[in-house]
Amino acid sequence: MNYSITIKTTSVKETIAIGKKLGKLMSPGDVIYLTGELGAGKTCFVKGIAEGLGIRGKDITSPTFIIINEYKGKIPLYHIDLYRIGVIEDLRDIGMDEIVYGKGVTAIEWAERIKDVLPDERLDITLKWVDDKTRSIEIRAFGHHHKEILDKLGEGKSSSHG
Repeated sequence: MNYSITIKTTSVKETIAIGKKLGKLMSPGDVIYLTGELGAGKTCFVKGIAEGLGIRGKDITSPTFIIINEYKGKIPLYHIDLYRIGVIEDLRDIGMDEIVYGKGVTAIEWAERIKDVLPDERLDITLKWVDDKTRSIEIRAFGHHHKEILDKLGEGKSSSHG
C-alpha cells in the first residue's frame, strides 16, 4: 500500500520550504526519488532537503556532470543526478549500493531511469509545472516509515491509494 499528498507552490522559496520541512523529518538510510521535466524544481527541492538536514542550501548544485555530490550535515546528504547515466552497471562503478544503503539520506534526480533496482521503501517525488507560476509536488510514500514521514509533512492531508 502506498500513500500520497500533492502540494502546490508558487515560488522557488515555497518549493525550498517544503523540501526543508521534509529534510527535518529524514533519517539515515532514507531514499528519495525525484522525477520531473528539466527545470521543474528538482534541485531546488533538494536545496530545501539539505537545509532541513542542517546543510547550507546555497551549497547545493546539480551534480549532472559529476553524478554524485556528498554534503556533510547532521545526516549526510547524497545528491545523485542520473540525467547523463548510461547504463545501470555504471552505478555499481560509482558505489551506488554503498551510498543508498549507507548512513545518509539519498536524493536521486531522474530516478525513473533506475526505479527497478533501488529500495522498495522510499519517497517518490514528482514535480510538475501547473502553469507559469505554479508547480505541483506529488509525494508518494512506500513503506511504513515513509508513510509516517508523509503524515507529518502533510499535516493530515495524506490520502491512501491502495
